[in-house]
Amino acid sequence: MMHKITIRKAQNEDLPAIYALVKELALYEKSPESVTATIEDYYQDFEDNIFESIVAERDSEVVGMALYYMTYSTWRGRMLYLEDFVVKESERKLGIGKLLFDEVIEIAKSKKAVLLKWQVLEWNDPAIQFYKKYDTIFENEWLNGKLFLDPSIKN
Repeated sequence: MMHKITIRKAQNEDLPAIYALVKELALYEKSPESVTATIEDYYQDFEDNIFESIVAERDSEVVGMALYYMTYSTWRGRMLYLEDFVVKESERKLGIGKLLFDEVIEIAKSKKAVLLKWQVLEWNDPAIQFYKKYDTIFENEWLNGKLFLDPSIKN
């Protein structure tokens, strides 16, 4: 029996569940040691409006989330960046991801963003197939650059 899924704006009390989902995603991506942000960082950064999030809830349990923030494209204008988007492994294939992603699209539109952008690992075929349903454009000519400003973070 399918229980009702509620998509709602995340609250401070949802941060431990969001953090747990991020750690689950890192494990899926074979990189659990790369999660160096702490739950305390999440609380502070959420309070400082560094990021926003929505959650998918079923039977009062957070089973999925999308974490995003506004950024800017000098060529296109306002852009919403989807940093992470994950549904608990046990809850996948139930349409929860579609509900979350559709809501992120609506949020981007409500913020007058002209572009929604995210990354997906090239080996993550289930995610790539999901995004293809939305006529996603995958960029091949751009390389991602990053520079760690904290010397204790290696990867």
